Amino acid sequence: MSLPPPPLLDLYRVMLLARRLDERAWVLHRQGKIAFHISGIGQEAAQVGAAFALERGKDWFAPYYRDLALMLALGLTPLEFVLGLMGKQGEPSSGARQMPSHWSLRRANVVSHSSPVATQAPHAAGIGLAIKLRGDGAVVLTTIGEGSTSQGEWYEAVNWAATHKLPVIFMVENNVYAISVRQDLQMAVEHVAEKAAGLGLPGVIVDGLDPVEVYRVVGEAAARARRGDGPTVIEAKVSRMTPHSSDDDDRSYRPRDEVEAMKARDPLVLFHQRLLADRALTEAQDAGLQDEVKGVIEAAVAEAESAPYPAADEASHPVYVEDVRHG
Repeated sequence: MSLPPPPLLDLYRVMLLARRLDERAWVLHRQGKIAFHISGIGQEAAQVGAAFALERGKDWFAPYYRDLALMLALGLTPLEFVLGLMGKQGEPSSGARQMPSHWSLRRANVVSHSSPVATQAPHAAGIGLAIKLRGDGAVVLTTIGEGSTSQGEWYEAVNWAATHKLPVIFMVENNVYAISVRQDLQMAVEHVAEKAAGLGLPGVIVDGLDPVEVYRVVGEAAARARRGDGPTVIEAKVSRMTPHSSDDDDRSYRPRDEVEAMKARDPLVLFHQRLLADRALTEAQDAGLQDEVKGVIEAAVAEAESAPYPAADEASHPVYVEDVRHG
């Protein structure tokens, strides 16, 4: 069964919101208002396309730290994101205990992940097994960077999912760099998707700068999983247009002309131009969206700045179970 056409303006709005919010996070860091930021600039199209291809509210997600656009598409609010950046009360991922962008969102079936990379992949396989046992027709998407596919956890998770035909989509957002290490220094294959062949499941390469193409490919993988045909590895070719994080200086390992070439293929700009050319978006509509997004972000930052920090006595809650009754 083919997916209906994606809502193009909705895709664009979430991509735009993610970009402007990400840019604002960099400014907040430079102003000394937050301690750390890890960016998803250049990867928004893959994330939004994937989110819109799945059944939000039914399907499950085990994301990684660059997935701001994915999280916004799943219902995370800009205020919740900024509360997380600032470690303020009301932050939904960890109650302001974890680093920023270590996502969890119970209402959207987003499962918390930890800082060691690739650990979300076994979580996704476990969720996939639970889905299969329940027979509820859901799927689970887990995302990861290409460098993390060198971790044993990723291989174990993919192997387990393939062996038991679990409804898992393993989407690799390949931005070429694992912090400062290029892909060709990490793996002998040209494409991460080629690794799937040795584990007995399909490996699909997709242009991660095109949200509509990602929507199609993830939709096909989801349909395959729902039929009981097992998991798929999807390699979305994306661009990391920023340093690894706010603590990194990528000038020490990445030539500037490479960065400029990536910026010349900015997925937000490409999609904006496409919508204008196809008359799916007008300049007036775009101006309205830009103003709307700016206002939402300004309000979120202002509210987060005035929000309190968690009280000291909240440090152990809800880490430990309380009010446990036996007998």
